[in-house]
Amino acid sequence: MDILNAIVALSNYVLIPAAAYGSQLALGALGVTLIYGILRFSNFAHGDTMAFGAMVTILLTWWFQSMGINLGPLPTALLALPFGILGAAALMLATDRVVYRFYRRVKAKPIVFVMASIGVMFIMNGIVRFVVGPGDQRFADGARFIISARDFKEWTGLSEGLAIRTSQGITLITAVVVVAALFWFLNRTRTGKSMRAFSDNEDLALLSGINPERVVMITWLIVAALATIAGVLYGLDKSFKPFTYFQLLLPIFASAIVGGLGNPLGAIAGGFVIAFSEVMVTYAWKKVLGYLLPDSLAPDGLVQLLSTDYKFAVSFAILVVVLLFKPTGLFKGKAV
Repeated sequence: MDILNAIVALSNYVLIPAAAYGSQLALGALGVTLIYGILRFSNFAHGDTMAFGAMVTILLTWWFQSMGINLGPLPTALLALPFGILGAAALMLATDRVVYRFYRRVKAKPIVFVMASIGVMFIMNGIVRFVVGPGDQRFADGARFIISARDFKEWTGLSEGLAIRTSQGITLITAVVVVAALFWFLNRTRTGKSMRAFSDNEDLALLSGINPERVVMITWLIVAALATIAGVLYGLDKSFKPFTYFQLLLPIFASAIVGGLGNPLGAIAGGFVIAFSEVMVTYAWKKVLGYLLPDSLAPDGLVQLLSTDYKFAVSFAILVVVLLFKPTGLFKGKAV
């Protein structure tokens, strides 16, 4: 019985939260890796793109809620999500036309694109803070839990209750659907194949008649969708605060680099590696060990390697180790 309680506690506080967080990081890292693989620069504005798309979704969600429009047990934000994607896509295309297109025409070095993206990042961050405010914004509604701890205890008779939040279930299901759709698009459609060809060899792709501006436009549209979905799912699961999305840039880039920058499959794997590492290192293992160890060996302290305040340090440490010993990542990078 104690072993079952330990498994439930581990699932409740480590496995399920890390799987949801990993899905959010994977979707964010996919956007970063697509831009790097196809447009050939690291987009430091990606975190604030997530925040912008989530902000548009939140504003529409609040409007729907004020009109009494909802999805019952599901969050109303799912109804507003397509509009958030459209808003982020419009911003991405406008930014590309105003900023990045000029540097592509003059064939600027990648570092110039990076510096430009940093400027875009600060502008986006300022817009989001100005419109929605710098504080926490709550927009989740509907049923809070798929399974509540109280119901689980009644069903099983265990002393430890398993709670699965609706936002966690939606995150996992959405991530699977979005990733499957993206890989189908890249591997099965003519446009997706042209994007891969452009990524592999730009000059050869141009000789084959591929329109580079069309590839760029489709890439930005896909990235806007991925960023908005990731931003909304993170906001539903935790809360929406503009500065948090700026901080998320580190674990998202760490996920992309650990998996292999430019490789979509690596971005997904890297997202889960970073998420599980952060959660496991910052989790207090006292409860789980208390079930598994005899009373004489039960720990008195929290058995926590790092405080949750330092969770982003975990992703940074993993990033440094990977860059030192395997710079191409778990999967070979620079290939879509």
